[in-house]
This record gives sequence, C-alpha cells and structure tokens, in this order.
Amino acid sequence: MLLALFASPAFAAAPPRVVSLDQCADQYVMALSPRAAIVGVSMRSGDPDSYLHAQAAGLPRRRASAESVLAAQPNVVVRYWGGDALLSRTLARQGVTVIDLTDAGGFDGVRLNIRAVASALGQKPRGEQLIADMNAKLAASSGAWRNRPAIYLTPAGFSTGPGTLIDAMLRGAGLDNRTTSPGYVSMPMERLVIDPPIALVLGFFDSYGLSQQLWAPGRRGLMRRMVDERAIANLPGSVLDCPAWFAADGVRVISQGRR
Repeated sequence: MLLALFASPAFAAAPPRVVSLDQCADQYVMALSPRAAIVGVSMRSGDPDSYLHAQAAGLPRRRASAESVLAAQPNVVVRYWGGDALLSRTLARQGVTVIDLTDAGGFDGVRLNIRAVASALGQKPRGEQLIADMNAKLAASSGAWRNRPAIYLTPAGFSTGPGTLIDAMLRGAGLDNRTTSPGYVSMPMERLVIDPPIALVLGFFDSYGLSQQLWAPGRRGLMRRMVDERAIANLPGSVLDCPAWFAADGVRVISQGRR
C-alpha cells in the first residue's frame, strides 16, 4: 500500500519546496512556483519596490541564514544577492539545489534565468510562457523611438552604458543610448548642460525623488527644468531592481513615453 502511494503520479508530481533568499529571487519564485510549494520568501518580499509584492502576502518570510532556511526543509533555494557563498555551500551539503540568478546584461540573460529556475522547479511550461509574454512586449515596443538619442539617469546622477540591462531596454524601445562607457557611470551635470540629450529616461525617481540626488543643491533648479523638458519616461524601481522579465514592461513604458 505504501509502495503504491510513493509510485502514484500525484506523489511523483509533487513540486519541490522552494525558498527565495532576496527580493529579486522572490519575483522568480512567486512567478514560477505553485504557491503551496513556496516555503519561504525574503524579508523584503512585500516592499513596494518588489514587482510582485501583492503576491507575497501570507507567504512565510525567512532570513538568509542557514538556520532559517533549513528549518523550512526546502528542496530548492533561489538567490541573486541574498546570503553568501558559505550559505550556498552549507545548503548544498544538505542536498538542497541552489540556483544562482545571473546579473543579466540583456534579455538573453533574463531568458536563461527564467529557464534555470523553471527547470529546477519542474515548471518549464510556466517559464516558457513567461518568456513568450516578455518577447511579445519587446516585439510590440521595438523601434518605437526610431534611434532618437537618449540618456538614462538616476536621482544620484548615474547612467548606464553597454553591457547592462538598462542599455538593452533603451535599445529595445528604439533609443540610441548616448552613454557609451560600459556599465554604470557617474553622469557629470556639466555634460548634461553643455550637450543635453534629446531625451531623458529616468529611473528610481519614484523611490528617491530629485531632492535626494547627489548634485549640489544650488544646481537642482537647473536639473529640475531639464527633467521637466526632456524626460520621456520615468521607470519605477520595481521594474529596475531585478534582472527579470518585467524589464520588458519598462521597455513598453519607454516606447509609449511622452513625445
């Protein structure tokens, strides 16, 4: 009788118990795992800048420590920045599969992240549907700005160049990113004043606002005018904090921006 139970399709199909260690990993787990199989999400899963924060309500929150995670008896743990290498090794020694999300520098990297998590959770069809939805949004936004010059800007005065997901988002909406230095770079205000971009795409201004940016207070009036005149889109932190499929929502926001 017991042998028949273990051999039954229902038992064999039981999804793995999963814990996510940080806010980015939360998004992948909440999107791809059956809710009943989620035995832990991060302490920040319900924060407003969490893309799926509404879905976190009622899920058990756990700290990124061996004691807290192992107490949930997971089969799979997903992490982006939560925990550390020691925690990963500890979990692996206990037979837990640890999936490390990559810092995707483009949408191909996002697809790899989705497929890695979906495969570990036995949810490949869900993963492919998520990718298909993302691809459809990207296709609908492609070329919208017809190579218009633009710069991405945060309240702290940073921009991004090649090799980042933000750069891929700008290009995905048909913008020509005028920040050519790779990675994340400080954007001197003098450059913006002397050679202002035709368009600005703002990021994280919903979280920090112009008053918290790091330029000298006496220059904020000039920056405010530039933002008012040239900003075509303002991307919320919830679509920027994590290299995930909802970056395509940001591309759509940009493509539909103020003209």
